[in-house]
Amino acid sequence: MNALARDSGAVCRVAALIGMLAALAMVAACVGSPRALPKKTEKEIESSTFSFDMGTYPAKNQLFPAYSIAPGDLLDILFQISVAQSMDKFRIGIDHQVTVKFVNSPEINETQHVQPDGRITLPYVGQVTVVGKTIDELTQELTGMYSKTFKNPELYVMVPEFSTAIKELKADLHTASRGLSRLVTVRPDGYATFPLLGDVFVATRTVPEANADLDALYATKMPGLHVDLFLEKTHGAVVYVMGEVKTSGAYPFERPISVFEAISLAGGHLENARLDNIVVMRRDKGKVSVRRVDLDKMLAASKDAEYFYLRPDDLVYVPKTTISSLAQAMTHLRDIIWFRGWSLNGDLLTDGVFYNRRSQENVETVTVTVPE
Repeated sequence: MNALARDSGAVCRVAALIGMLAALAMVAACVGSPRALPKKTEKEIESSTFSFDMGTYPAKNQLFPAYSIAPGDLLDILFQISVAQSMDKFRIGIDHQVTVKFVNSPEINETQHVQPDGRITLPYVGQVTVVGKTIDELTQELTGMYSKTFKNPELYVMVPEFSTAIKELKADLHTASRGLSRLVTVRPDGYATFPLLGDVFVATRTVPEANADLDALYATKMPGLHVDLFLEKTHGAVVYVMGEVKTSGAYPFERPISVFEAISLAGGHLENARLDNIVVMRRDKGKVSVRRVDLDKMLAASKDAEYFYLRPDDLVYVPKTTISSLAQAMTHLRDIIWFRGWSLNGDLLTDGVFYNRRSQENVETVTVTVPE
């Protein structure tokens, strides 16, 4: 009789504990739940984001204020070569071919490519520096030099090949199906490789900013060469969603989206998601800021509800609810008692720990902790 009474008492205590856990779960489900918006009622919800982006993000047209080039983006650079230049602007360069012709002495005419040191070699006068000079300047200089050899020398200067680099660039670009353009991909280090320039850092720059930088660089390499930069394909702005959602991962988006929309991209939240304590993390100027977002209030259109906007590379974490913790404890408790061979002769201690009296050498225990 005593053993039967002890077993009956143990069963009653187990049942009482499970009932208490269930009651706690029901209480946790009810406490703090926002009141639903009445039917046929409209209410405006204020948009929000991190304090350092308020007023500028998102833009008033609900788009990104300005897109910054990112690794993985595909850029299309279009080359515009203007051969015609005014005489006061055109100056002889290293890659030019220079012709000097003498009206009365054609036998000493010369056509030479400018040497790497910026000079050419002419009869009677030797080496002459020509790079950086206009045609008029070089003509006057050579006339003065040859007046020591010839009486009233008549000569003129031409540049038959304006730019060898332009010819090579055209030949290179015309091998592509896109004409005078080239597609370049931004590498993970933020650099992209451009014809004639090599590696140029373009990440974090807007397309107009990068276009201006490239135009200035090409102008130093080749007068008359201008470029137009286009964003052919973007790697895409992404937001990272983790925690109690159907499918965690990185999700691309093409316009500013809210926390609610980001969770929907992840397949929606799970049943045990705690929507009143969603965590959003954002990197800005080398620092990471964290913000808690209450999605329950937004869904109920509460007075202090906010429609929180996310920026590219934001991280959203959806935690578990207290109900979930209680439910897991109840499931674990049930599995141990009914499905792992526990005897009803076990005693339930006051601290929530079960132990098997029949197997003192190999005791399996579980502690039920109720979160605050």
